[in-house]
Amino acid sequence: MHLFAKLSASLIRVPSRLLAGVVLAACMLPGAVIATTAASPAPVAEGDGYRYYAIGDLAAARPGPVEPGLMLVGGGQWPHDAFRWMIERAGHGHIVILRASGAAEAQDEFYNDIGGVASAQTFVFSDRKAASDPAVLAALEAADGIFIAGGDQANYVRYWKGTPLNAVLDRHVRDGKPLGGTSAGLAILGAWAYGAMDGGSMTSKVALRDPLDPGMTLVADFLHLPYLGHVITDSHFAKRDRLGRLVAFVAKLRSEGVADVVGLGIDEDAALCIDGDGVGRLYPGDEGGFAWLVQPTRPPARVERGRSLEFSDVRVTGIGADSRLRLPGLEVQAPAFEKIADASHGKLVLRDAAPAARAASR
Repeated sequence: MHLFAKLSASLIRVPSRLLAGVVLAACMLPGAVIATTAASPAPVAEGDGYRYYAIGDLAAARPGPVEPGLMLVGGGQWPHDAFRWMIERAGHGHIVILRASGAAEAQDEFYNDIGGVASAQTFVFSDRKAASDPAVLAALEAADGIFIAGGDQANYVRYWKGTPLNAVLDRHVRDGKPLGGTSAGLAILGAWAYGAMDGGSMTSKVALRDPLDPGMTLVADFLHLPYLGHVITDSHFAKRDRLGRLVAFVAKLRSEGVADVVGLGIDEDAALCIDGDGVGRLYPGDEGGFAWLVQPTRPPARVERGRSLEFSDVRVTGIGADSRLRLPGLEVQAPAFEKIADASHGKLVLRDAAPAARAASR
């Protein structure tokens, strides 16, 4: 069935005031121009398990070539220079946004506030079945760049993991196209993700007190992205005091035999952009911010249910605007700060790195 017919068949409701000039879900019909406005909250279409929004010219030719890139955004306000970096790598073409809450906010920021894209489309998921919908998959296959919005990462795990959409996301990156995510969308980009599958949000206090607490719901074998194959990510980092929980995430995985896992936290309003060679550059927010690389230097001494984490000599390296993170080899050039973290008796203590440790991080 032609994509236009497929999406039309799944259509539940399209407001009559939007019918003129609307193109549905990446049909790419010649000459078609999206007629929606940023002020309109109404979806262009509703399918089985999703709502669909769009703005821009879906039929426009992509102005430039695509390049690989990963944009890891810590949540909060968007650092627009990082998004311009991603848009450039998408060839100033067509962006598809995935989310499980909200509406067209992100696509309107891409198209109206940042600019430089031919179109932006949004799929808001409410059921796992949408991750197998041919219209959704076709729009993602045609995307020049994909962005995963914030929300609740448990929904992303439940709706997408192990689905055809999951495979398309992996293939999108393998094909040399950029992918970005913020907050919950960042949480799922690593080889392991904190899934928040119990409906809560793990705190550093609980994680340090009991690194095997039932709320430590770490998810593996979801996305499989280059340079992040040994990384677990975390967002809203300094503002929500998440260093302790990221250290505990790494300790839990190390205790399960994942010998090379490291943590990578991103501060709110900041983004770490990783190019096709695996080199990361930080774009801080207006008030600064860092990425935080968490690297154990030895196995944890104790990771037991109901007992506090014992984990010493964990290297914590700050990545600032002048730093460069080389993910092959985990080298940080011009680090913003270098600390050592020790977890004991339910607390995390930071101390300055010794000169030998600082030299090793360069």
